[in-house]
Amino acid sequence: MSFQPVLPTGGLVGWAFLQRTLEDQTTAFNQAATMQRDTAYFEENIGKIDTAEELVSDRRLLRVALGAFGLSDDIDNTFFIRKILEDGTLSDDALSNRLTDTRYKDLASAFGFGDFATPSTKISNFGSDITESYRQRQFEVAVGAQDESMRLAMNADRELAEFGSSSESEDTKWFRVLGSPPLRQVFETALGMPSSFSQLDIDRQLNLLKERSESQFGDSSVAQFETTSMRETLVERYLLMSQIKDSPSSSPAEIALTLLQS
Repeated sequence: MSFQPVLPTGGLVGWAFLQRTLEDQTTAFNQAATMQRDTAYFEENIGKIDTAEELVSDRRLLRVALGAFGLSDDIDNTFFIRKILEDGTLSDDALSNRLTDTRYKDLASAFGFGDFATPSTKISNFGSDITESYRQRQFEVAVGAQDESMRLAMNADRELAEFGSSSESEDTKWFRVLGSPPLRQVFETALGMPSSFSQLDIDRQLNLLKERSESQFGDSSVAQFETTSMRETLVERYLLMSQIKDSPSSSPAEIALTLLQS
């Protein structure tokens, strides 16, 4: 039996416990036989792959490839994934550039089948880089099986930390937030966005995110979350707001007190 993450409770208390025990829990999770077999197989065989067709034809390789980008649900959509990979990202009309979900573009960019004569699978450390991402994502999935809000919090902490290495404009980074369903959910909840938010024009969504971020955190930029302390602030607010949404019986006074105490 594979290792199952230990979460004695949810909310901020559960988050604090998870952070304290994260190193030990992830080590135990990664030592599970299934995880070791899957990652070893990927690292040993991905270098033999020359085309997107070859990748989607090997289910074991594809499972790790998709899992590393949070796209495991697409394991049976091989024609769609092959199209994503073969189109690459450099052409404006590439399929990944026409999709709202930016994870597909990240997948296509990482493998490079449609962008370069020699794909990234031929790079010596490519396999280990992908399996490292796969391990992280799979641990988050295992946590989410017990507490979905905790999984989304972990995802947000990881994704926003990666934003720090990007030279993109602030608007582009906010659009990346909107294009990542898990990250988007964290911000919508933390900032108290209405249920109709996603139906607004994309530019209006961008402006509202900036306005709410300025109001709640004192800064309208995504760059603020490149620091550990601000990511912790965001995650804590998200978890608190999630608890409030899940406890409709809470009075306005109790809700206000909870937020003030945080």
